[in-house]
Amino acid sequence: MKKVRIRPVCAVTIASSDSGGGAGIQADLLTFAAHGVYGATVLVAATAQNTRRIRAVEPLPARFLAAQMDAVFPDLEPSAVKIGALYDEARIRVVARGLRRHAARNVVLDPVMAASSGTRLLARGALASLKRDLLPLCDLVTPNLPEAEALSGFRIRTLPDRYRAARAIADLGAKAVLVTGGHASGRRILDVLFDGEEFSEFAGVRVRTSATHGTGCALSSAIAANLALGRGLEESVRRAIRYLRAGLKRGVFPGAGRGVPGR
Repeated sequence: MKKVRIRPVCAVTIASSDSGGGAGIQADLLTFAAHGVYGATVLVAATAQNTRRIRAVEPLPARFLAAQMDAVFPDLEPSAVKIGALYDEARIRVVARGLRRHAARNVVLDPVMAASSGTRLLARGALASLKRDLLPLCDLVTPNLPEAEALSGFRIRTLPDRYRAARAIADLGAKAVLVTGGHASGRRILDVLFDGEEFSEFAGVRVRTSATHGTGCALSSAIAANLALGRGLEESVRRAIRYLRAGLKRGVFPGAGRGVPGR
């Protein structure tokens, strides 16, 4: 009797490596696995980092980035794409062309611009390309407050500001925008989702922990995993926020610096 080959649900992360294992491609793969989703990778850059800081960043050649996409997409047929740190304009444009070439589905962009330690992960001058070339291809963009300010072009201080920023980012071409509230002060966190027509709010009590390295990666890759599994946008966001909160409550501290959410 011939065995039937069952193809697993697959998602691909297009991002940079974290040699400390807490963020980037490593965090994305752990999150995919926690959701029962097979994870493929397209590596943009490698970092030399640990739980305390980034020591060096080494980008891969843009042509090799394109080669990885051309290898992964036709064969594994990913049901969702998570995009993280892209380093510079050349690599943003290569990724954008690859997404178009392979008709990528459920594209979730975490618009990483700098590490929490302050190290830049997006070259100066590349923001315009991110907005022009990549945002129109995204089904969801998940900026934190500083990233939302950079993308929208204005300061965010109030809840109406978050609404206005989400609309402004959607006007750049993204189908939906999730402005995350973790960088704001206060006991409660409020994330704002704009699906292109309506707003939804996701409120919760802040988890007091220093296991915060890679939280943006975990959230965006959890959303991508849920989308890959066929769930709707709002449900995928809600489940991902719940997943991240649970991870923050069981933080892991593998080194001398900040910890990471548990998976």
